[in-house]
Amino acid sequence: MRVLVVGGGGREHALVHSFSTSPLASQLFCAPGNAGIAEDADCVDLAADDLPGLLDFARRESIDLTVVGPEAPLVDGIADLFADNGLPVFGPTKAAAALEGSKAFAKEILEAAHAPTGTYRRFTAADEALRYLETQSFPLVVKADGLAAGKGVLICRTPDEARAAVELCLVEKAFGAAGDSVLVEEFLTGSEVSLLALCDGTRVVPMAPAQDYKRIFDDDQGPNTGGMGSYCPVPGFDESVAETVVEDIYQPVLDALRRRGIEYRGVLYGGLIVTDHGIKVLEFNCRFGDPETQAILPRLDSDLLEACLAAAEGRLDEVPLRWKPDACVTVVMASRGYPATSSRGDVISGLSQAAALPDVTVFHAGTAFHDHDVVTAGGRVLAVSALGREFVDARERAYGALARISFPGMQSRTDIAARAVRAETGEISLFPASWAR
Repeated sequence: MRVLVVGGGGREHALVHSFSTSPLASQLFCAPGNAGIAEDADCVDLAADDLPGLLDFARRESIDLTVVGPEAPLVDGIADLFADNGLPVFGPTKAAAALEGSKAFAKEILEAAHAPTGTYRRFTAADEALRYLETQSFPLVVKADGLAAGKGVLICRTPDEARAAVELCLVEKAFGAAGDSVLVEEFLTGSEVSLLALCDGTRVVPMAPAQDYKRIFDDDQGPNTGGMGSYCPVPGFDESVAETVVEDIYQPVLDALRRRGIEYRGVLYGGLIVTDHGIKVLEFNCRFGDPETQAILPRLDSDLLEACLAAAEGRLDEVPLRWKPDACVTVVMASRGYPATSSRGDVISGLSQAAALPDVTVFHAGTAFHDHDVVTAGGRVLAVSALGREFVDARERAYGALARISFPGMQSRTDIAARAVRAETGEISLFPASWAR
């Protein structure tokens, strides 16, 4: 098979790396790719949002399957465009990707599926939203309805913060069209879990659960980021729990979409929260998570490319997923100034030494070539993933590999998976004591 992966971050490197081990793959392309992806695939100088250019390339190169990494091309309809031109694609249609593209649509589908989620109200006028806030208790959450580059979810602990959030979206138009409507939503308390699942239109097959770290600094301090690390699996959230979530949430959501004439094929990634009253959905994403994918795929013991092709063709029942018993820990290295600013062009050293360590994979995200050097290209730069029989082993390997890599201004957290180590030994529980499983 000739395979095209769309995107150029750590998630896409993890996908390409996994596909490169498949006997089905005869040639891999990635658009635009990065310095690490270039070791496993031919990088194509096309942006992930250049839909006409990607279509032209896929036709010209007779691509057998296109796998889309980022959400924006999916929300813009790349799957529809490719399908209309007879090109197989792994990723939901524009209508299905609205689960991520519109938080209000996701809530509508959750309600139609009778799936548990936080209560909410949607507003398009600032004065109505501000009057509603006067009747509410705090904290609560104000969300821009559309895609806002991960910045459109505002946790408001006081009435003043909530009013400012509403005005930011509906008056100042800080998020553009993404903030033309807002959701004022119940603030849920608990432990978050990322559960990705493969979907073929009618069936849902869960992948292994993961937890990630959003804040830039240790102990969940500082501003939110795209994700500073992750681990997989999640102690206390076992296979039986994942199957229950599929039965109670994911499958009813797929069925609710089908009743509207929408078939979902691709990854359905639920941001879940385990509360005192059970598991609820915080949000849906229509693609692989980042950095969760970098922690999940090293544990996969079956052929991801085969599974993606089966999902695209509506026959997931033929391809079961198998998992290694190991734990995986992923630690992200970000550029100087991230997330407020990003340094570029800093030379990275130690990559080959880190990658040579057993059970360690270094995934590139914001990297590029300059002369004969690999340099930073801004944002999150690298992710080190390590396997171990237990979390303590995986964590030691991940940080041991990270210690071999350096570049000016490198930022990383030192506490990734520390709670997983404690949970695995029974010292703590990651979930509320009153959670009835």
